[in-house]
Amino acid sequence: MILDEIVQDKRKRLPEHKALVSPQRMKEEALACTRKPVSFREAIRKPGLSIIGEFKKASPSMGVIEQKIELTDRIGQYNASVDAVSCLTEEDHFLGNVDYLKQIRRISPLPILRKDFVIDEYQIYEAKVIGADAVLLIAAILDDSQLRRFYDLAHTLGLDVLTEVHDECEMERALKLDVDIIGINNRNLKDFTISLETTGRLSKMVPEGRLLVSESGVGEDGDILYLKECHVDALLIGRAFMESVNPGNLATRWKEIYLGHEG
Repeated sequence: MILDEIVQDKRKRLPEHKALVSPQRMKEEALACTRKPVSFREAIRKPGLSIIGEFKKASPSMGVIEQKIELTDRIGQYNASVDAVSCLTEEDHFLGNVDYLKQIRRISPLPILRKDFVIDEYQIYEAKVIGADAVLLIAAILDDSQLRRFYDLAHTLGLDVLTEVHDECEMERALKLDVDIIGINNRNLKDFTISLETTGRLSKMVPEGRLLVSESGVGEDGDILYLKECHVDALLIGRAFMESVNPGNLATRWKEIYLGHEG
């Protein structure tokens, strides 16, 4: 299973990070951070459709992505059109790096989601230090105790949490833990196939008061209309933006379609 491979490789990578900056030092640096986080939660709870624009270099499903525009140009377009940025920092399968997030932090006022496979509290302290405003916690790779511990730690550090689920069991777990932002991943983490019907099915389980993000699979206008019917608050969009030479225009168009008037 692809997810198992990713987590296994992450376990091998963590000692490299800890050798560069010890866990104790990383914790101290995180606690000493004075930068006030930009609220990821507020960015996606405002009226209308909120969009989280992603930056990634590769993925298991796409392979290495041809960069149609440079990072600085992409983030410039995101700054003018989306509500938050997602940055992949996983090294082996997504060719990510914490340095990309640091670079984005220097040029963007938007809240930044550190998108990675978090299996150790070290990664949450690190997220704070490198300038993230939110972290992704994936229910499929964490038990309830880990999910609660990491969730509480992130909030203690002033970071928001996007809790990701991709089936009914994981949704029930997330709701039981009373998380406030739920991400439904339309990509099957076992074989990486995509179906927007995952959001259609699981969104019915989400009670009022929770923020709902649909992740992966958005590629055309009809997808926006379908997901609007699912009452999502935000979309996390990767592939469509990474393959576009003008992701800013695409984001603006999709927001207009969501509101019911094409520009």
